[in-house]
Amino acid sequence: MADFNIKKLLQSVTAHGASDLHLVSRTEPQIRLDGALKPVNLPKLTGEDIEEMCYSLITERQKQHFEEYNELDFALLLPNIGRFRANYYRVLGDMAAAFRTIPINVPSLDDIGAPLVYKSLLKREKGLILVTGPTGSGKSTTLAAMLNEINLYQSKHIITIEDPVEFIHENKKAVFSHRNIGEDTKNFATALKYAMRQDPDIILIGEMRDKETIEAALTAAETGHLVFGTLHTSSAPNTINRIIDVFNGEEQPQVRAMLSSSLVAVIAQALLPKLGGGRVAASEILITNHAISNLIREDKVHQIYSQMQLGQVETGMQTQTQALLKYLKEGKISRDIALQYANKPDEVSKLI
Repeated sequence: MADFNIKKLLQSVTAHGASDLHLVSRTEPQIRLDGALKPVNLPKLTGEDIEEMCYSLITERQKQHFEEYNELDFALLLPNIGRFRANYYRVLGDMAAAFRTIPINVPSLDDIGAPLVYKSLLKREKGLILVTGPTGSGKSTTLAAMLNEINLYQSKHIITIEDPVEFIHENKKAVFSHRNIGEDTKNFATALKYAMRQDPDIILIGEMRDKETIEAALTAAETGHLVFGTLHTSSAPNTINRIIDVFNGEEQPQVRAMLSSSLVAVIAQALLPKLGGGRVAASEILITNHAISNLIREDKVHQIYSQMQLGQVETGMQTQTQALLKYLKEGKISRDIALQYANKPDEVSKLI
C-alpha cells in the first residue's frame, strides 16, 4: 500500500506541474506550485507513514547510509511518472523527505527564454562560467539548457560531476560522462582531480562547496577546459568575493590573478512568480572584459557593479535591477515581487 501511495503522490506532483513534494510528520503532504507551498488534500502524516513510503524507493545500501548519517541525497527515475532529486532527513527524530522534479526532456536555451548572449558564451574554448542563485532558482535548468546547446552543435567530451546527477543528456554531437558523487566517485575534489585524465573538453561541477573544489575548478579553467559551476550567491560581484574569501590571506592574490584570467561569466539568477501563474528568471549577467579582469586582480570588486552598467549593448551585461524593471514594464511581475526579490531594493524603488 505504501509503495503505491508514494508513487501516486509523485505522480500528482508531475500532473500538477509542481516543482517539489514535501513529506514532514504532523502535517499533510505539501507540493510547491509556482513557488508557493500548498497542502495536498490528504490526512496528516506520521513519521512511520513517511518511513514506510520512503524506504520503498531505496536500496539496502542507501538505507544503511541514511541510518548512519540521517541524511541521504539521490536521484530517482520512476517509469511513466518522472525523474526526481530526493533528499531524506530527520525532523525531531522522525523521517522527512523532499522531492524535486527534474524534467526528463532537457530544455533548450530558447525554451527557457535565455538571453541571446548565453549562446556566444558557449563558443569559448576555456574558462569558468558560473551560474549562481539561491536553492530553487533554476540553476540546474539553465546549465542543462547550456549543455544541451553545446550537445547540438559541438563534438565535445562533457563530464558532469553532481550530487546527485539531475538532467541526463542523450549524446547527440557531444559525449556525456555523468558522475554521481557517492556512487561513481568519492567527492567533488577527487572527481575533478581525476577528470583531468579523462580527456574532457567541458566539465560541469554541481556545487563548488569548498576550497579544494574551487581550486581544482580554477586550475581546470586555466588549463584549457571550459568549466561550469554553481554557487549559492545572489549577485555577480558577491560570487567573486565568495570565491576569494574561501582562501586565506596570503593565497588571495594568487586566486584573484587566476580568477581575473579564467572567469568568463557569472549569471546570478532568481526565479520570480509571474503575474497570472508560472515563473520567470531574472538574471544578472557579468561578462569578464579587460576592465573587469583588472578590478578583480587589483582587489576592487566593489567597483564591478558600476562597470557592469557601462556599454551594455556591446558587452551583453545586465544588472538584476534592469532585469526586474524590464519584467515590470512588460507586465510579467508585480511591483511587490520586484522589490521582494531585488538585491538593491532602494535602487529598484527609485527607478520605479
